[in-house]
Amino acid sequence: MTTAVKDMTHGGGGGGAALALNVMRLRTFIALFAVLIFFSLAAPNFLSTANLILMSKHVALNAFLAIGMTFVIITGGIDLSVGSIVGLCGMVAGGLILNGVNLDFLGFAYTLYFNVPEIILITLALGIVIGAINGVLITRLGVAPFIATLGTLYVMRGLALLLSQGRTFPNLVGNPEHGTEGFAIIGSGSFLGLPLTIWILIAVALAAAYIAKRTPVGRHIFAVGGNESAAALSGIRVDRVKMFVYMFSGFCAAIVGLIIASQLMAAHPATGETFELNAIAAAVLGGTSMSGGHGTIGGTIVGAFVIGILSDGLVMMGVSSFWQIVIKGLVIIAAVVVDQAQRRLQHRVVLRQMASET
Repeated sequence: MTTAVKDMTHGGGGGGAALALNVMRLRTFIALFAVLIFFSLAAPNFLSTANLILMSKHVALNAFLAIGMTFVIITGGIDLSVGSIVGLCGMVAGGLILNGVNLDFLGFAYTLYFNVPEIILITLALGIVIGAINGVLITRLGVAPFIATLGTLYVMRGLALLLSQGRTFPNLVGNPEHGTEGFAIIGSGSFLGLPLTIWILIAVALAAAYIAKRTPVGRHIFAVGGNESAAALSGIRVDRVKMFVYMFSGFCAAIVGLIIASQLMAAHPATGETFELNAIAAAVLGGTSMSGGHGTIGGTIVGAFVIGILSDGLVMMGVSSFWQIVIKGLVIIAAVVVDQAQRRLQHRVVLRQMASET
């Protein structure tokens, strides 16, 4: 009789805990539907086609950064430099379009101009190189990810300011004589009725999801975040995995720098300030654990939509930008609290299942 009562207690408690656990796992989708319903009722024309397309373009910028940030956080790291990489890459692209590269060799001065595809490749390569610098600081020099990327944040922001002495690179239409025309298509072009930015996001998201689920690199990323020592003992090259995630994060930030400069047809050294906070918020809200080892690209995309819809919806409602910052901070705190609660509850469910089996 006592055994039967225990089984019923475990079953009832386990069932309730399992239900709560499932609800927590779906928290990002619940939050997405909640903000959609709220702002559709509170803000006129919120669900209009024009506003949805505009909002998707805004969301895409955060989603790119959040995808790269997801890989970094899964390994147990953090990348605070992505906003500064956005600003520097945008400035480099703008400077190459307007001024080219001035060469002075043996008294012979020459200005070298690149066409737009070459400028795109150079800018993306720059983002990867900066990510590699972060990776070297963390893996080779033993600097904590928070400190390493915080230092890189300042260095890259300073370099962005030095490129133009703090001024904007305006009017990036290019010059047909130099072959630098066509830069605007990245940010304002469309294909099959959708902005080109969305198609680029889809491609990057699918590639990241494939890496995470179908490749050894993806499995190694989760293994390193789950238990770095065990991963190293099992033969995983932990340093190479960390190098990859920071380089991928820099690559995603370079894409955002190109898109913003193309959309504005101007490059400003302050572009990207605080972008890293939105990226972290989207990743965490999407289910990526700050302690590492857990996260999905799909969840991160949904988290980016929640943050983006929240930001645009508050703007449409006329909410003060100061309150918007407060609300975003509360969202991040709430996401971390729920993540910790989910981990504790999941541990309890596993223990109850083990107890019921014995």
